[in-house]
Amino acid sequence: MKILITGGAGYIGSHTCKALAHGGHEVVTYDNLSTGHRDLVRWGAFEHGDILDVVRLREVMRRHHPDGVIHFAAKSQVGESVCLPGLYFRNNIAGTLNILEAMRDEGVENIVVSGTCAVYGQPETVPIREDAPKAPINPYGASKLFMEQMLRDFGTAHGLRSMVLRYFNAAGCDPEGETGERHDPETHLIPRALMALTGDAPELSLFGEDYATPDGTCIRDYIHVCDLAQAHVLAMQYLNTGGASGCLNLGTGNGLSVREILASIARVTGKVVPFRMAPRRAGDPPRLVADARRAGIVLHWRACQSDRDTIIDTAWNWYQRDRI
Repeated sequence: MKILITGGAGYIGSHTCKALAHGGHEVVTYDNLSTGHRDLVRWGAFEHGDILDVVRLREVMRRHHPDGVIHFAAKSQVGESVCLPGLYFRNNIAGTLNILEAMRDEGVENIVVSGTCAVYGQPETVPIREDAPKAPINPYGASKLFMEQMLRDFGTAHGLRSMVLRYFNAAGCDPEGETGERHDPETHLIPRALMALTGDAPELSLFGEDYATPDGTCIRDYIHVCDLAQAHVLAMQYLNTGGASGCLNLGTGNGLSVREILASIARVTGKVVPFRMAPRRAGDPPRLVADARRAGIVLHWRACQSDRDTIIDTAWNWYQRDRI
């Protein structure tokens, strides 16, 4: 396949580019480098462009004739979305509309979209199934849910085939150290903890220790980024062989608390993460864990590298290499 990757210079996008290239597929990265990094584009061609520029999108699709699009170019910080909802609606909704219209006009029929568990909001039951109620509690989740509606409507009107992969907490890095996690600002727990451990950032803040969980801290479903990347490859292969549109959860089905993550970091690195307790953050559910059985049935996918120590070890190796 020849695949256009929007946001391919970012964290999950660059890992997916590598997975596609190592699977024998041709990759074209489309990224405006606002949050992505040019040095992480190591597989395939690079096209500098913004998803808000529909003329540029059409030109790139017309020239490369991709078999499909994998779409990562979305704003994804929950807190920022609360402060700047217009930015999220413009980029995530209007930008995705531009991609879909360019695909329609240039005859590209298949798209895999980076989804999120934020569409579920505060879940009524855990583990969370794909048919659970959708009730996002922030503009980020709302924008992602509307993206899903657009995909369904373009499927009905124009025959577009789509797969939305709703994943939970992406973590870890490429075991070979060729790409990894690099955000500015960094908001994810594991790299924040590594920054505190090395003195590159102040002590880590743990938001809440009075949740109804075994150790009082929030529980999340951490999935290795390489497992996520492989799922995107399988989803595109599925669509390109006539698979039906849909939405699938990606996760391990097992949750880890914040304290369990810190214990794993200490075990892998031999160093204790300095932290302080802080009040709960508004809107943080006590437990978010995926029921990902459907992904196994539809895509024949499973999380192979998502044990906690592998996640921490690969993240730590990348962090040490990247900070030099």
